[in-house]
Amino acid sequence: MPRSDRPPLRDALRALPATALAAVAAGGAIGASARYGIATALPAEPGAFDLATFLTNTTGGLLIGALMATLTEIRPGPHWVRPFLGVGVLGGFTTFSTYIAGIGRALDAQAALLALGYAFATIAAALTAAAAGMWTARRLIATARREGP
Repeated sequence: MPRSDRPPLRDALRALPATALAAVAAGGAIGASARYGIATALPAEPGAFDLATFLTNTTGGLLIGALMATLTEIRPGPHWVRPFLGVGVLGGFTTFSTYIAGIGRALDAQAALLALGYAFATIAAALTAAAAGMWTARRLIATARREGP
């Protein structure tokens, strides 16, 4: 039963500008295609470490951190930039569902230690990469501001 204090999803989607929804959709197609390309290039065997998803989520975390720091420290840019790049491209590129499926494949292959290590390593690497992306972007921005135009 839906909560009465929340608008139905249909109403919430109608409240968003069509350009934001189009930006998310277009960016998502790009990001998901890139993720698919990496997964195809680096397929994971059952019971093996899913390197493609690990690299995708770690790289995506780094880029999300850098993007969000840049958009907040410098300027937000056009209204479609955050939905296109942050939610669309990088949201479509990173993947929680494939990460969970990789854990499940490892468990199905009786590789519980691998599943546990993969679960923690991926989250730790992605969060560390996001923090590193934010830190690096902020340092580069501060250096550019000190050096001037």
